[in-house]
Amino acid sequence: MDGLTLFYMFATILLIILMVAMSIHVLNYSGFNKQQKGWFIATFASISFCALAEFMLHGIPYDPRFKVILTILTVLQFALAPCFAMLFAGALGLRYQGRIAIIFFGICLLIGVCCAPFELVFLFRDVADETYKFGYNRGPLFIIYLITYFTSLVYIIIALFIVGRKFHHRDISTIIMVLVVLAAGIIPMTIYQLHIAYIAVGMAACLCYVYYNDLVQQDTSAELLEKQQKISELQTQITARLANLIESRDTETGGHVARTSEYVKTLAEDLKADGVYTDIINDHFIFLLYNLAPMHDVGKILVSDKILRKPGRLTPEEYEEIKKHASMGGTVARQVLSGIADEEYLNFVSDIATYHHERWDGNGYPNKLSGEDIPLCARIMAIADVFDALVSKRCYKEAMPVEEAFKEIEKESGTHFDPKLVEVFLKHKEKYASINAEITDKEKGG
Repeated sequence: MDGLTLFYMFATILLIILMVAMSIHVLNYSGFNKQQKGWFIATFASISFCALAEFMLHGIPYDPRFKVILTILTVLQFALAPCFAMLFAGALGLRYQGRIAIIFFGICLLIGVCCAPFELVFLFRDVADETYKFGYNRGPLFIIYLITYFTSLVYIIIALFIVGRKFHHRDISTIIMVLVVLAAGIIPMTIYQLHIAYIAVGMAACLCYVYYNDLVQQDTSAELLEKQQKISELQTQITARLANLIESRDTETGGHVARTSEYVKTLAEDLKADGVYTDIINDHFIFLLYNLAPMHDVGKILVSDKILRKPGRLTPEEYEEIKKHASMGGTVARQVLSGIADEEYLNFVSDIATYHHERWDGNGYPNKLSGEDIPLCARIMAIADVFDALVSKRCYKEAMPVEEAFKEIEKESGTHFDPKLVEVFLKHKEKYASINAEITDKEKGG
């Protein structure tokens, strides 16, 4: 067995293995429907058949006893090979490719059947005949086959562009690679009669498959991102409107939502910058904290207007009633956002609404959690909530000067508040004073 025969044999085996592997992947891939899977399998099977026929024609010494069989194989190969483009176009989702493939196959088959008896496109000769170098040889009208092959090449390139237009993204580089690979197989076959065209076709088929998969995944990712953005906007709108509703019912907390949201965002950013709790705090944590902080008092929806709007200090009984907003807050938040938020989002907003009145020393409510058992988002919220209450005017008290409020926060470090949070809060206290002044001025129309 000479070197060329070995080359054709191993190349054919590798190509068939590749086509089988691709077929298995297609069958197991959930992203295609049955029709698409059928198209891909038909494409890979046709390539395997033509590669095997090519090997029998060029990889095995010609035996005149099998001339009829080889002639039939060649006619079928010549008819089927140009149809690869239609088969793969069908796999890529283009319509009417089955009809086009049948028509094209029929035309090529008719040409092959008519030309074969007259040896116009191809012919077989014993190598003992010194006129011919190989058993298989090209006929005077072999250009017919080259024309059909070139037509198929143009067809698949056009199909790739058409498919690309159906999606938001197009990978032009992959289309160019398909063209280069096919050309790398056709040129040696045409000029040097080195029959590696089906290796190139097989590689191109794999590239086309990857191209289509990438288009689907990129388009799906884009649609998913767009939907996520819409959901995120909807979540933000719902939280903002709920917060405004609560604030409109509680006449003593004007601007509280806006200020506390800025406080928690700034404190979380300062914690991250100072290297505190960086195992928890990242950009996503800060995003959730800022957007969900307005929901910290959502449980007040279930508190009566009589208590919320009372123009004076609450009685012990009324205070116990209003404290229930924390225990009910998590449930309300989950009910409101269920169906438009994932579990992480729901857990985060529930933690803020439920635990922002817990104390570091365990004497808070509703569950008397202590230390780091209190979720970090709620510990941050607690400082923002209390600080804003201190510096805000109420019907039963005047606003505390900002510097005194900072001293009060410092005094409660280790009892009411997480000492690490207080340290960072006071280290950057000018930021919180500025936020308070800026938003308060806006409320006054300044």
